[in-house]
Amino acid sequence: MQSESLHNPLESKTISKENIQTPFVSKIASSLLWVLFLLSSACLIFYQIEKPNWNFETIFRVNGFTLLIWTTVLFFSAVLSSYAKNYVKGFKYHQKFTLLSLGFAVSVMVFVMSNHILPLLLSWFLTSFFMAKLIGVNSDWQEAKQAGYFSLKYFWFGGLLFSVGVILLAYQANNYTLNGILESIDSIPNHYLLLSALFIIVAALIQSAIFPFHRWLLSAMTAPTPASALMHAGFVNASGILLTLFSVLLIATDTLTLIFIIGGLTAILAQFTKLLQVNVKQKLACSTIAQMGFMIMQCGLGFFNAAIAHLILHGFYKAYLFLSSGEEISRNAPKDSPIIKIKPLQAIVVLIFGVAGAFLFSFLTGKTSMVDSSIFLTLIVAITVGQATYNIVKQSLFTYVEKLVFSAILFIVGIAVYALFYNLVTHIMTEMPMIEVPQALTGLQIAFGIIFLIGFFIMKLGIYKNSNWLYVKLLNLSQPNKTTVFTSKK
Repeated sequence: MQSESLHNPLESKTISKENIQTPFVSKIASSLLWVLFLLSSACLIFYQIEKPNWNFETIFRVNGFTLLIWTTVLFFSAVLSSYAKNYVKGFKYHQKFTLLSLGFAVSVMVFVMSNHILPLLLSWFLTSFFMAKLIGVNSDWQEAKQAGYFSLKYFWFGGLLFSVGVILLAYQANNYTLNGILESIDSIPNHYLLLSALFIIVAALIQSAIFPFHRWLLSAMTAPTPASALMHAGFVNASGILLTLFSVLLIATDTLTLIFIIGGLTAILAQFTKLLQVNVKQKLACSTIAQMGFMIMQCGLGFFNAAIAHLILHGFYKAYLFLSSGEEISRNAPKDSPIIKIKPLQAIVVLIFGVAGAFLFSFLTGKTSMVDSSIFLTLIVAITVGQATYNIVKQSLFTYVEKLVFSAILFIVGIAVYALFYNLVTHIMTEMPMIEVPQALTGLQIAFGIIFLIGFFIMKLGIYKNSNWLYVKLLNLSQPNKTTVFTSKK
């Protein structure tokens, strides 16, 4: 990143970055994180070859899934720490920002390796605490402080629900380890199981900013860009990890359909609200909410391995978008909204590539059943491929031949890479219980799938703009909390 000057909105003095010393902890943080990332990657490879037993009494356990999440978190943390060294240079709270980022990474790592419920719950609260502090790290900025407080209220509430759900399970099972609780599921009365499952589900929905708990994420744009990238690439994804850890409970209580519907509604609504945003970071926030909806949908389909693959790929994608958001602003000048119009021949091309993408993904991953929830997993892939193809064919700069060539390349390479990554994640997670449990299709799921598709096409064709009432409702739905916007009188 080129050298630039930082201007504090509360001061009139401009400071040159060249004359500012970087705090010592910030100098070594990125190097430390890169070393830990390499060690974690080496451990992941070694574990896949030797399958050692890395359990530490009943407190911690390390398996392939643990190492996969460690490697992912450390990679994102190292990249963002390296980026932040120059980005926040001269920032009054540079050292505080670095320490909070390190604390966040460590707390996530402790959470995924915890077997005893005490470190499991404690690390969940610490993760939330560090993220809330990162959101309001600039305590001189009133809006940032309010955003941090507002987010922390959501996080504490979610943490409380999670704690009650886990402690209730532990008490009923008379066992305070995660493995012991899950092994005793059959001996716990159904009403206690259902209550605990609902508490844990709501905690996961809050963490991922799923509707109606989304406003904390829309209000959290006061965080420095590296912190926003860490939040969107890591923190909001934690619900996928949480639901995966408790997949046995969710399947035993038959709550997957509920999760599937909530995730689907969020995905559609967030895609709608994204189209109404003019602020780049708010667009990215709505995009993240939509992607978390897709991740929750995958959990609801019984494909927890797909949810983990999705959260990792989303992390790469969203971290890049946030770190390049400044360039996006500098390149774009205000202009009229594009008119969404697709010709019949282009629509046929999009449909063909979407369907072909679904079949290729089904073949490469073995998801060929048409009578269980696998069909929805391939439907999500078809929509993704169709969306990408649509973005190509609508470009006026390309000839028809170029559009077909680019679409074919995207179709073959994109689906192959995604299927390969999906199979790799599935292999790493083989020790986890019930990571892939396709559910039998129900009339409710089919009806919701049809509604989902109708909503998707209403969004893509811009039909919602014809309803002033709907437009205003969606616009209001996508606003941050009022206390986090222009609260300071200075």
